[in-house]
This record gives sequence, C-alpha cells and structure tokens, in this order.
Amino acid sequence: DSCLLNVCPHGLSWCMHMERERQRELSYKTKPLMTEFSVKSTIISRYAFTTVSCRMLNRASEDQDIEFQMQIPAAAFITNFTMLIGDKMYQGEITERAKKSGDRVKEKRNKTTEENGEKGTEIFRASAVIPSKDKAAFFLSYEELLQRRLGKYEHSISVRPQQLSGRLSVDVNILERAGIASLEVLPLHNSRQRGSGRGEDDSGPPPSTVINQNETFANIIFKPSVVQQAKIAQNGVLGDFIIRYDVNREQSIGDIQVLNGYFVHYFAPKDLPPLPKNVVFVLDSSASMVGTKLRQTKDALFTILHDLRPQDRFSIIGFSNRIKVWKDHLISVTPDSIRDGKVYIHHMSPTGGTDINGALQRAIRLLNKYVAHNDIGDRSVSLIIFLTDGKPTVGETHTLKILNNTREAARGQVCIFTIGIGNDVDFRLLEKLSLENCGLTRRVHEEEDAGSQLIGFYDEIRTPLLSDIRIDYPPSSVVQATKTLFPNYFNGSEIIIAGKLVDRKLDHLHVEVTASNSKKFVILKTDVPVGPQKAGKDVTGSSRPEGDGEGDPNHIERLWSYLTTKQLLSSWLQSDDEPEKERLRQRAQDLALSYRFLTPFTSMKLRGPVPRKDGLEEAHGMSAAMGPEPVVQSVRGAGTQPGPLLEKPYQPRIKISKTSVDGDPHFVVDFPLSKLTVCFNIDGQPGDILRLVSDHMDSGVTVNGELIGAPAPPNGHKKQRTYFRTITILVNKPERSYLEITPSRVILDGGDRLVLPCNQSVVVGSRGLEVSVSANANVTVTIQGSIAFVILIHLYKKPAPFQRHHLGFYIANSEGLSSNCHGLLGQFLNQDARLTEDPAGPSQSPTHLPLLQAGDGPEAVLKVKGHQVPVVWKQRKIYNGEEQIDCWFARNNAAKLIDGEYKDYLASHPFDTGMTLGRGTSREL
Repeated sequence: DSCLLNVCPHGLSWCMHMERERQRELSYKTKPLMTEFSVKSTIISRYAFTTVSCRMLNRASEDQDIEFQMQIPAAAFITNFTMLIGDKMYQGEITERAKKSGDRVKEKRNKTTEENGEKGTEIFRASAVIPSKDKAAFFLSYEELLQRRLGKYEHSISVRPQQLSGRLSVDVNILERAGIASLEVLPLHNSRQRGSGRGEDDSGPPPSTVINQNETFANIIFKPSVVQQAKIAQNGVLGDFIIRYDVNREQSIGDIQVLNGYFVHYFAPKDLPPLPKNVVFVLDSSASMVGTKLRQTKDALFTILHDLRPQDRFSIIGFSNRIKVWKDHLISVTPDSIRDGKVYIHHMSPTGGTDINGALQRAIRLLNKYVAHNDIGDRSVSLIIFLTDGKPTVGETHTLKILNNTREAARGQVCIFTIGIGNDVDFRLLEKLSLENCGLTRRVHEEEDAGSQLIGFYDEIRTPLLSDIRIDYPPSSVVQATKTLFPNYFNGSEIIIAGKLVDRKLDHLHVEVTASNSKKFVILKTDVPVGPQKAGKDVTGSSRPEGDGEGDPNHIERLWSYLTTKQLLSSWLQSDDEPEKERLRQRAQDLALSYRFLTPFTSMKLRGPVPRKDGLEEAHGMSAAMGPEPVVQSVRGAGTQPGPLLEKPYQPRIKISKTSVDGDPHFVVDFPLSKLTVCFNIDGQPGDILRLVSDHMDSGVTVNGELIGAPAPPNGHKKQRTYFRTITILVNKPERSYLEITPSRVILDGGDRLVLPCNQSVVVGSRGLEVSVSANANVTVTIQGSIAFVILIHLYKKPAPFQRHHLGFYIANSEGLSSNCHGLLGQFLNQDARLTEDPAGPSQSPTHLPLLQAGDGPEAVLKVKGHQVPVVWKQRKIYNGEEQIDCWFARNNAAKLIDGEYKDYLASHPFDTGMTLGRGTSREL
C-alpha cells in the first residue's frame, strides 16, 4: 500500500522492487515441502514394474499450486496415476484419446526427445492446488521391457525431486529364473543422454547404495540422507540411478518361460563367428555441421575405422548439396585403406545444403553392386550408418518420396542405422528410415558429445552373428505370437518373442530357428520342456488364488501385451495405407485400453474427487511396483524355498511341524523323534500378551501374541473365549526388525516402515528377513533361511457374536533357534518326550483308538524335560480345521507341563524380550 501511495522514501520503483523481493522471499520460505520421494521397481524376467511415490506438505497459510513431474524411459508405458489432496483421492483412468481434453493431468514429452528416442526420456507432469497446511501425495506407475545392449540390460530411474527430501529412496528388486550373471550400479548420471554424464564420484555406486544378491535374486537400495543428497546436488536434481545386469544363458535355442497360457522366448546365442559386414558411412558435411559437431564426428569415425575386421568391406560418403564418394566401390580392410579413409574424412569441410535422398541412394547402390558381384555363398550383412543434423534442403525434399525411394532401392537387403544431431534434425524422418529398413535410430542432443554417441551406437552393431533369422512354433500350439522374422542378430543384443499357448497343459513346445551364420545355413530344432503349468503359478514359485478377478495378469501376459502394442505402434508409424493404418490404430488402442497402457492412442483422465480409503497412504501404489500378484520383492537366502503353504493359499494343509497355537487358544507340541504329539490349553485374559518363542539372547528371535476376548457360545462351559488378534515378531540379528501381524495387515519396520494389506499377495524382505503374504490366507515369515513361522489368518464373512477375526501361529522350521529357546512353545522345540505309563499297553498307540470320544481316552504319564505330567488321549483339529490329529492332552492350563506358571509368560508390551524363565531354569516337582 505504501508503494501505491508513493510514500516510499526511496521512490516508487525501488519500493515496488523491494516488495517483489519480499514476496519472492516469502514464497521461497513457504514453498511446498517434499517430505518423501521414493521409487520402487520390481523386474521379473526383464519386465520392469515401477511406482514413484511423492508426498508434499503445504506449510503456507494460503493454498498453493504445485506440480509433480517425473522423467520416465521413452520406451515405458504409464499404467496408473493417483493423486491424494487432503482427504480427497483423484484416480487416473486410461481411456480412448479424444481430440480435445481439459484434463488436469498432462503427459508432456520432452520437446527435445521424440517418442521413440530409445535413450531419451519422456516427462509426465501433473498440477494441483494444495490447501493451506494440508498434504498431497502422487503415485505414478509405469512398465517397460528392458532391452539388451552390449551384453547388458539397463534399468534407469530418474531421481530428480527438485528439492532435498527428508525421505528419499530407490528400491529395486530383480528376479531372474535363469540366474544373474553380472550386476553393477553405475555412478549417478545427470545428463539426458545416459552414459555421458558423471556423478560426484564415478568410481562406483552412489553413496548409501546397498546391494544384496544371490543366484537368482537381487535387491538394490539407494537411500541417501539429506546431507548426502546435498553433496550430490543442492537443488535436488541427483540424476539417473542406473542398474546394469545380465543373466546366465545355457541353451543355444534360448530360454522359454511359460505362465498361465502365455510364453516368452529369449534368444541370444553366443560364441558364434561374426558375419562379415559391408558398411557405408554416410556423413553430413553441410554448412550446419561446422565446428564441434563435425570435429567430434570425424574423431569418432577414426576410432570406428580401426575397429573394422579384415573380412569387412567399407566405403565413405560425405554429402551436402553435392554427393562426395570416397571410392566408387567397397574397399577391403587393410592398414593402407584405413589410413586413406582417415585422410579422406580429415579433409571433409562443411559447406552447402543437405541432400539426404541423394546420399542414401548412392550408398545403397554401392552395397547392392558389391553383393551382386560377389559369391552368394559369402554371406554378409549390408549396413548404412547415416549421420545428419538437419532436414532435406537439396534434391528430393518431400519426406514420403524419400522414404519410398529408399525402401524400393534397399529392398530389405540393406539395414539403415541413423543418428540425428541437435534440435533442427528431422528426427521423425530418420526414425521411419530406420524402422522401414531393419535399422535403429538414435538422437544426440545439441550439448552432448556426438562422437561418443556415434561410437556407442556403432558398438551395438559392430558384430553381426546371424542374419535372416526365422523362429517358428507349431501353429497348433501357439497363437498371436509377436514378430518372428528378424533381419540380423548382433552380439550383445537379444531377440524376444511372446505369444499365447493353445493348450495350457502343454508339456513341450517345439521350436525351430533358421538363420544364416557366416558361410553356412543354421537350423536349430528342439522340444523345450515348458510344463505342465499350474494356474496361478508365478515364476518365483509362489501362487495366487484363481478367479480372484481383481489381481493383475501375470508378468508374461503383460510382457506379451507390451511387446504386441509396441509392434502395432511401429507398424502404424511405417504404414502409408490409410485403411491399414486405421486397422493398426484400432488394434493398438484396444490392447492398450485392455491392459491400461498410456499410448499415443489412449489418454488419462482423472476421476474424482472421492474420499480417501483407510490405509491408502501406506499401501497405495505398491501393486504396480510389485507387479503381478504375488511378486517376490526380496533376496532369498541360498537354498531357501517357500513352504508348501504357498501352493494353495485357500487350502492350507500345511505339511510342516504341528507345533502351533490356534483357536481359543489351543496349543500343540510335536515331538517327532518319539512320534508323540502333546496338546494343552491356556485360558488367558483379553489384553494379555503371551510369550510364545523367546530366544532373544541367541538367535535374536522373539515371538509374542496378544489376546482378544469374545463371548462364549451359548450353552458352553466357558464364560468367554480368547483368540490371538496380534502376533509380534522381533528379529535382533543381523539387524533389528519389528513385525506386527493382524488379520488385516502386516507392519514391517526394519528402518523403513512398510504396511502390507493382508488381502493382497506379496513377498517382501531384506537383510535375511522375508515376509510372504498369501491373500486372506496366511503370512509366512522366514529368518536367515533357518527359521520359519506361518501365521494363519481366520476371517469370517458373517461372524457370530462369539467369533472374532483372529490368527493361528505355526512353527514351520526351528533349525535356527537355539537350545536355550523358551516361551510357551519355544521351550519344547529342542526336547523329546516319552510315555512312562500307558494303560493301553505298549503296543497300543493313540492312533489305533478310533472308537474313543475325545477326552475319554486312556490316561498316561508323559515325561518331558524331567517333568512327570498326567495326560489323556484326545483329538484336536489344526490347520484351519483341515486336519484332525491325535494328541496327549495336559489339563489345568498345562500346569505341570510348562516351566513356571502362566503369569511367567506374560509380556509387558508386544515387543518385550524379557523372560524370567529359560537359561538354567529348573523347577521342583
């Protein structure tokens, strides 16, 4: 106001300037705070599921606009986006792309990187208004199939939260059935073109990175503190977190994986002699290439020429408004020819326009002439490496005619690999030239080193091993397969085919591969064992309920849909026939809608607002990162296998130790050496916390259970019932982790708090601890591969007044527990028992008394741990009532069976590790 009244002592303009500065400073101080930025990825057999979570807090006293943005790989499909603003939820929905849309979600591609720039990125942006003092959360999910280049798969995650974040983490899990052959985490790269940037420390993984792996699983966590983030970048732009790995390969025919009627075939043969290549380097020498671009390109070509093999043939063309050919035929690779070629390149000078059509026609004629005049038995691969920084300005300049002329001249016999430099290049033309002529395309940004990019691109195609590859499957066995014809296979790459099996029960799949290799024709035939496959089986060996109707399809089905959609988009881009283009567009759109892919033919619309569901903040967005249900997100210890419980989650006839506590609560202890089973009851009070397993000092494991009360059934002898509503597990070695399990959720806190709903199947874990949730059925906890607990989940659709959702606790593997283990169950684990008095006679076992009613059987005296315990034969149901067992029952709350008294087993809190009984404890009888 003082400015407007012109009472500012320093003048109006100065006063307005200071007011703007004050407002800017105020805005800066109250900028929305990013409280969390986390990325979770799960890669199953090269197919990656990624979810980005970002949480913001508006500290200002007024509403504020915010923008969420995320760079994603150009080859990825976005599958979901959800926005939580205060207590409102906005859910993204994939729909048909409309001509005009007013959505609040915008997918903006980087204007300097086209859609299919394989080493580029696309930018997803969403804006919202956060009310004063309120919170917002964004969840973005996307999927991609990793491509093998130079013998490695590369998974890149953009870590650019735009500000320092109190909680920043990247968590990547890799599951490869074939086995992980190599794995490395690169230094952070803060360049749009991967491989050209450098982090603060380029000697290894970024600070705070932790890598755990075994033969088939790997877990990589990047979790820098605020101080570590600031050392990398004060502005929160850390760069690309890049993981490279490869898998083991044994069969020459490749690796075929099958799941629920879908298959994927990975074909990447090795140890083959390279094919001779006929290559023409076509270099733009127009005036726009003057300076650094041309110098870097020349230096790169000097390096590439030295890499040519003696059996290769080559030539060089420079073009501007004139076409300048080094030799009018292909030249053998000799020291003299390499020297002469370098001299020719050195003397190229930038001048004139850009005759793209003329340069390509001349290069194709050189290659066709050489092939026509040489023995057809001398099998080779013909390539053009074409580099330009502009658009056609001389000769034929019409894009469609250039494409037609090139296609007719090449006739599928010449593969064209194109590189576009800078912002003025017609990248769409280069892209179509490569797509239509069995090549690849790359883009080099203006500020980047064109020479290093050219060398990297050449390295991918420097060693052709096979040509004219055809992969066949019996039409009676396979339908809707992706592309099966490939012009070339280069060393370090991979051919991927996916499709549907006609018969899910197929035991073997017949595969035939035909190709040209050096001077011979190669035919590989084999029957690959693929089954039989059980419904619901995952590559990890886990399973999911059949017919759930809600869960995501299996990862191989999504891989098939991803690959099919990509190939339809590529065919649409290449086609010039309008009816065919419309047919391809419709097929691609239908498939994308079915599998929720955001593509050029689909769009995302926000639905909402709707009230936020309870627990959504903890659990939302996890399904995409976890992939199809269930997905193992852990590093399993060597030799650790999921228990049989996971085979049929809704029919848990668990063939494990009977030692357990379940129901109201009924305890069962199994003594396998003497083939005796003992059972007893504990009548506790609601709220009591019972010590079940106490081995804190040795193995570091403690298990407690909290009771909940319920009215007794009518006409029963009890006044009330008690059940376990919570099982808590404390693992103290090698690092402390806390587990809290209820019928509705599992909370795992090992430094990072993770909340898992029990109605979704998933496996998570690290540092020797694995937690497997089988939806609405059970939770399996495995510790260091030598201790395993199974917690059954008992749910009622319409519970009676005396029923409660509750848990049962079963010990599946106790090998890792020590001889000092105690607790209501733990004290019996390393003991044996025998009957010292059996009125039925020594030959009469309890299992041979079928006519006796429970509790009316013979009495006996059980000797265990020096205790003499009167017992009576009884029958009891365990495993969710699925199995009836015979046991010797100890009455009176097991008063003479257990050490001490009931009160000695009461814990003060869920994670209480104290135990008054145990080591050296004895009791007078």
